[in-house]
Amino acid sequence: MVDAAASFDGNRVAANEISARSMRADQGRWTAAASDGAGLAGYAQFCASALFAPAQSASWVSNWATATGADMVVATMACDARPALSLALEVVRHGPFKVARFAGGRHANGNFAATDPQFLPAIDGTAIRAMFKAIAKARPDIDLISLERLLPNLDGVANPLAMLPGFPSPNLALAVDLDGGFDALLSRASGKRKRKKHRSQTRKFEAVGAFRRVEARTREEVDRLLDAFLEMKEVRFAKMGIANVFGDRQVRDFFRALFTDALAEEKPPFLLHGLDVAGKLRAITGSSRSGKRLICEFGAIAEDDLAFTSPGDFLFFDNIQEACELGFDVYDFSVGDEPYKRLWCDIEVQHFEVLAPLTLKGRVLATGLRQGARAKAFIKNNPTVWKLTKMLRRKAAGQAAPVAVEDDS
Repeated sequence: MVDAAASFDGNRVAANEISARSMRADQGRWTAAASDGAGLAGYAQFCASALFAPAQSASWVSNWATATGADMVVATMACDARPALSLALEVVRHGPFKVARFAGGRHANGNFAATDPQFLPAIDGTAIRAMFKAIAKARPDIDLISLERLLPNLDGVANPLAMLPGFPSPNLALAVDLDGGFDALLSRASGKRKRKKHRSQTRKFEAVGAFRRVEARTREEVDRLLDAFLEMKEVRFAKMGIANVFGDRQVRDFFRALFTDALAEEKPPFLLHGLDVAGKLRAITGSSRSGKRLICEFGAIAEDDLAFTSPGDFLFFDNIQEACELGFDVYDFSVGDEPYKRLWCDIEVQHFEVLAPLTLKGRVLATGLRQGARAKAFIKNNPTVWKLTKMLRRKAAGQAAPVAVEDDS
């Protein structure tokens, strides 16, 4: 991908519905349109048959809009009035700028816009820019469209947004190939050592009391597991000296609604798992299903008397084993390169990002964001610098205002 700035010239257009002239006439009449949050109903209808990543699902988008009161804009490209590609974005302030981004901000990872795959051969960069221009017309106050942490492909389908100028995300995503099942995976990933450690952990848990892996299957269980996770994260972020991205009440309400609503599905698209030892939750993971991919969206462990046993590793062992049993092809640890992920992972996924300025102000912001991404990539790809950065964050943990940086663990 090319490291370039502007996705299009930013000129305002005269109509809210814009023809994508690059399409051949025999492919039908192509149009692009944008609307406010009222377009979420149509977005949900499109998602019923579209391909999308978990953070672009109708459930994720609608629950985020409801919980946070987000200022939403929905843009859709259609062929003969049939949707082919749709973006549901929230509009947020970034200093003096207004930015349209995927709903959920940094909580949205591995992004892939809702798409009807049969139209992909006909979609090109010019057509997508027409959709951006429709956003510019509908919302002249938006300076920049910022599409971060984009998957290069989903279930073998190339991301259509890769047709636009973009640049690599600063954070790698790591995943595990589950081909051949759990025994085959362990044969490739220090299986004897992992099994020995798992047995040792089991004995330590049994010495304390009964233990079990649990999955939230009721609203009450969702509340219990999510409350435990949020408490664990609050403690960890405070120790690290960084801002708690789960601290806002609206964000907490969003995740509570997301995992609760998922229970109504035959195969819940979002799941919570926990390790309960002696009646207390010691580790939690929140996951999503995406085709043949099971994605760990977040995880945490309790900072207590059993933290030394690595309950998070124990839970990952069981989660990955179950993913194999259920026929998943990949267990995805999502964004962040951490040692505990490297113990399992044999796949590196390089996400990419697209910045589409809609105004001159947006061009200025895009330049700054690209430079910031390069700086993050330099820090995180240099082991010495990254280790020093983490050490300084921990030392700063006692300061009044935590450092507002992303946590990838």
